[in-house]
Amino acid sequence: MSLNLESKIEGLLFYKGENISISKIGELLKVSENEVRESIDNLKTSLSSRGLVLMKKDDEVYLGINSEMTPFIESIRKEELNKELSKASLETLSIVLYKNGVTRSEIDYIRGVNSSFILRNLQVRGLVERGVDINDNRRTIYKPTFDLLSYMGVSKIEELPNYEKVVEELLEVLKEDKNNG
Repeated sequence: MSLNLESKIEGLLFYKGENISISKIGELLKVSENEVRESIDNLKTSLSSRGLVLMKKDDEVYLGINSEMTPFIESIRKEELNKELSKASLETLSIVLYKNGVTRSEIDYIRGVNSSFILRNLQVRGLVERGVDINDNRRTIYKPTFDLLSYMGVSKIEELPNYEKVVEELLEVLKEDKNNG
């Protein structure tokens, strides 16, 4: 059984966990922008009575949560904020801290798993912020917030324990990825 285009778009948006342009979806799925637009309209209709909704802003789309879910999600969010960080969250946070500007794909490569939801939770907690990569404005990077640095008692990233050694090791891992990929 082959998935239809709407299902492929839904899976892609879920996997990415962030907004994607219609042209990028067409490029990734090897279909025309018109096919993507038509499928997005169909997907939006099919999701309308479910927990997820398809959101569109300008030429970008993303999966969001149905507004009727807001009170429920807000209660879970408050509970999450009060919990201790998981091992996966601490790993991700360490990478963000020591790289001080890292893409999600780099985090995923270093950890070996998808980090979308962990990054979202760290953003909700105010520990990590998204920004645009100054070297490539098409890429999103994640950086530690000032609140996190303050909480850790450091005024600049370089004051982190074993900073130079850890950064060197992270760069080696990423260099290996570029050489192998």
